[in-house]
Amino acid sequence: MSDAVPPAQQACRDEIVRVGASLFLRGYAHSTAGNISLRLDASQGGGFLITPTDACLGHLRPEALAWVGEDGHQRGGERASKTLALHRQIYDAAPQARCVLHTHSTHLVALSLQGVWTEQDILPPITPYQVMKVGHVPHVAYRVPGDPAVAHEVAGLIARAEQPLRAVMLERLGPVVWHQGPAQAMALLEELEETARLWLLCSPRPAPLSDARVDELRQRFGAPW
Repeated sequence: MSDAVPPAQQACRDEIVRVGASLFLRGYAHSTAGNISLRLDASQGGGFLITPTDACLGHLRPEALAWVGEDGHQRGGERASKTLALHRQIYDAAPQARCVLHTHSTHLVALSLQGVWTEQDILPPITPYQVMKVGHVPHVAYRVPGDPAVAHEVAGLIARAEQPLRAVMLERLGPVVWHQGPAQAMALLEELEETARLWLLCSPRPAPLSDARVDELRQRFGAPW
């Protein structure tokens, strides 16, 4: 039997639905690709909310979202996304994260098919807002969707990073980003996808910002680069 949903949890459910619909309507997500999760505090019932497996982000229903306890036991809703293990490992490795978002965004997937800049950074620092809002984005080699080895690798990348990581790129699958809430995670994804689009559109490729310019962004805005 499903646990009773605390009243404070409803706003979290509604926000996930809002963000999913926004991403879908603007072409950042398609079909049943992608997933969103949110870490809940004690007043909201604890554990996590995550989109159901094979759900379309454009047609989510608040009551269908999977509610999962800290122990991984499902407490309510439809069957949780197969990426739940990855989301949980990110929350464990990045305690400041409240929302994890994954899509198969077109330009970022195209970038991984064409070849990323480096394995440590899928894109060079070409715009100030990329440096300020996104930071470093490592490339994670392809594995079958839902493979638990991906979750362990991403957790290791977060632990070893010299600057706080906010995103990784899964080869052929798309970006995974995390932030303090759904709106912030969505904005980070938008910035990353737009940077990939700019990179793919430019011929010849633009020169990266110089080390001095990047350092200026660190000093003035705390850029995570």
